[in-house]
Amino acid sequence: MKIFKSFLVLSAFLLIANAAFAQDYSAKNEGWHIELEKAYAEAEKSGKPILANFTGSDWCGWCKRLDKSVFHQPGFEKWADDNVVLLELDFPRRFKIPKEISEQNRGLQQAFGVRGYPTIWVFDLDKDDAGKFQIKALGKTGYTKTLGEFQNTVAQFIANRTE
Repeated sequence: MKIFKSFLVLSAFLLIANAAFAQDYSAKNEGWHIELEKAYAEAEKSGKPILANFTGSDWCGWCKRLDKSVFHQPGFEKWADDNVVLLELDFPRRFKIPKEISEQNRGLQQAFGVRGYPTIWVFDLDKDDAGKFQIKALGKTGYTKTLGEFQNTVAQFIANRTE
């Protein structure tokens, strides 16, 4: 009985610790969502497509380069606010992310057929009557050297969008 009580206490502690960790987890870059549901809600409200960054933030050299050459350039934040909803889908190796986020990211990785990083997908999202997401892919890209090149590529995806 004493072992069972200890197990319950330990289980409760781990659940609380995991919940606290999940609350502390956020995207590497400010302004990016980590939860598809929240990105979807913003996209529905704004009418903008979602721009998903599939990244290995702590190990992928090309991801780090993209982060520096595009996402941290003057003008990116304003451009993104005007054109897309940002979603970070991270696949780190040196730290753990909450299980729910990890499962979500793996599911989207499979849905989009992502095999390398960085991969950027731009897409529209709807929900069917059963509450399942329906993805309408607009286009994908990978590492881009400059903000201008990145913006032009994504602008082409958005221009081909049909309502």
